[in-house]
Amino acid sequence: MAGIPFVAPIDPLNYATAERVATRVERVIARNPNHYTFTGTGTYLIGSPNSSHGECAVIDPGPDVPEHRQALEAALVDRRVTAIVVTHCHSDHVGLAAWLKELTGAPTVAWKPHGAVGLLDNADDLEVMKQLAPPPKSAEEIAAEKEIARQAGLDPDDFEIRETVDTEFVPDIRVEDGGLVAEGDGWTLRGVHTPGHTSNHMCVALDEERALFTGDHVMGWSTTVVSPPDGDMRSYLSSLDKVRRRGDAVLWPTHGAPVTDPGPFLDAYYEHRLSRERQVLEAIADGLTTVAPMVRRMYAAVSPHLHVAAARSVLSHLTQLVDEGRLRTADGAPARLSSTYVI
Repeated sequence: MAGIPFVAPIDPLNYATAERVATRVERVIARNPNHYTFTGTGTYLIGSPNSSHGECAVIDPGPDVPEHRQALEAALVDRRVTAIVVTHCHSDHVGLAAWLKELTGAPTVAWKPHGAVGLLDNADDLEVMKQLAPPPKSAEEIAAEKEIARQAGLDPDDFEIRETVDTEFVPDIRVEDGGLVAEGDGWTLRGVHTPGHTSNHMCVALDEERALFTGDHVMGWSTTVVSPPDGDMRSYLSSLDKVRRRGDAVLWPTHGAPVTDPGPFLDAYYEHRLSRERQVLEAIADGLTTVAPMVRRMYAAVSPHLHVAAARSVLSHLTQLVDEGRLRTADGAPARLSSTYVI
């Protein structure tokens, strides 16, 4: 997407291996690459810069993938995990939290459980999603996905790329905005509430390195999906501005490489959202008054496999605009995927 200085992918990309990426930070990448996770979900281990042993915290334990589970178990040998930190409840972030808690006895730490669920409540909304469904996968794409599943220790015949939410997750410890998440010898983690992508999304600050672990709030390779009803664009923009004003030295997303020059990156990231808002209003002014044609126009340069997710972000913009009185639905009802919009 033009305007945002996206960072290059991690190179070399080593799955299921604990690699030190900063003085107090190691990263283990899960082999779950897809259109939503990029090259895979990164789990971060925070600990003393002086030793690979001792106290540590785990940020986003990652998806329930056998290979990733084994890699974490190996990386945590002789360490005492004091906190299992979850940025939000999407399954590729929280999937191994319960297993890791049982293994280590450490408490789970987050802001709060996931909020409202549900989006496709009627046949009209489902029809919009069907209109935006991606083309069937080629034989080569199917074979590549099965090989990824096989290498990660999953049954390739049961493997399916999809985003799910753990609505049952309740953290043992709930962190206030700016509150202490965990601390150890030479390191301190604090919570930074950043609702928007989800209502319970929390970034995690590592004080000693002026580093912010951004989960899915800010990603170096792409913008994030904001999906109503739990995702909220007004909250997202406010949270993004909050991160812009922090002045962190580096951002560590859960997917992809770090952002080492956050200022210009975040400014462009924020402006991109405002640009999408303008595009929504321009589309309606041009007679594209429903979600599907808006998405096809606004995301013409984006893979069709992401158009369903894009529709959710467009709906979030529309919801905000309707709530602010800058748009209305033709029937006067709340904004939906299937609504017709008028200025």
